[in-house]
Amino acid sequence: MTVTEPSGDQAWPRRRPSSIRDVARLAGVSHQTVSRVLNGHPSIRDVTKSRVLAAMDELQFRPSRAARILSRQRSQTIGILAAAVGAHYGPARCVSAVEDAAREQGYYASIARIGSVAPHAISAAIEDLLSQDVEGIVIVAPRTTVLSLLAELPMNVPIVAPQGDPRSASGIPVASVNQEAGARMVLEHLIRRGHQRILHLAGPPDWNDAQLRLRAYQAQLKEAGLPASPPLFGDWTADSGFEIGRTLTRATAGCSRKELPFTAVFAANDQMALGLIHAFRVAGLDVPRDVSVVGFDDIPESAHFWPPLTTVRQDFASLGARCVAMLLDAIGRAEDPAAPQESSSAVVEPQLIIRDSVASV
Repeated sequence: MTVTEPSGDQAWPRRRPSSIRDVARLAGVSHQTVSRVLNGHPSIRDVTKSRVLAAMDELQFRPSRAARILSRQRSQTIGILAAAVGAHYGPARCVSAVEDAAREQGYYASIARIGSVAPHAISAAIEDLLSQDVEGIVIVAPRTTVLSLLAELPMNVPIVAPQGDPRSASGIPVASVNQEAGARMVLEHLIRRGHQRILHLAGPPDWNDAQLRLRAYQAQLKEAGLPASPPLFGDWTADSGFEIGRTLTRATAGCSRKELPFTAVFAANDQMALGLIHAFRVAGLDVPRDVSVVGFDDIPESAHFWPPLTTVRQDFASLGARCVAMLLDAIGRAEDPAAPQESSSAVVEPQLIIRDSVASV
């Protein structure tokens, strides 16, 4: 059989989108009942709700977001300020995780990405989000300067940050992965394998997570009675790890394995660990036989480094869910100050992923 497409001014007839009254007719209920199901009204019986949902599915009914907003007199929108300049894995995963968690809660996420952390750029991004009547804002701003600036801006909606130090003086509520616990896991693992001369390739000094990982590195070695070397600062990229690795190998050229001033390096992220391993191999050092290397983040590629990288896994999906839960709780309490506060923890625990980049001394 040949199907001929319409030509000229002809057009295929379009099916009229199903309405709320169509759903009500098929489900055998009033359109007000369908509206109550859409709005999550607690008075609807489960059997009625199931019948309405089945009718929606059969009719492929998609309620208008604009109609829901008008009926609730709320935007059902949260803002996300993505103030991490560059394609960094952690902040990018945070933004995606928050967006996914918001969608699961029936909220739309409006993302404002900025290419600069200058005060005027941040202020303009916040104004843009507020102009969209967002009910709250998630601040994905892993740099201490950004959080400090935001704490001073006048905002009439709740805000939450999914990265940073919960003990900071910025006053911004924080949901975070326990960075210090992750770094301590790394050091404990290395020390158990006999390492006593451990370097730290740190992230940029003005990044919250970099500060927390460095602080834990210093504290853990002090507790173990081991020397903590001055940190080597990278910029999160594999290129910076490679250059720092080249500097280390030039300074130790001619040293035997036993003469090396370090036996392990804890890199503050996986990309810098990758560059470091590359530089060591170029210099003729074997990882992990000569030098052990550990990263942080557990990026998807880390299992395929050579050798596969021991690292710390951050559960960004849980972080996004807890961050959105905190924000929605704050939104609810702003509307009803008597509402009880959620008691769920805002801290997500990390996991040490042991692979082949660490050897015993």
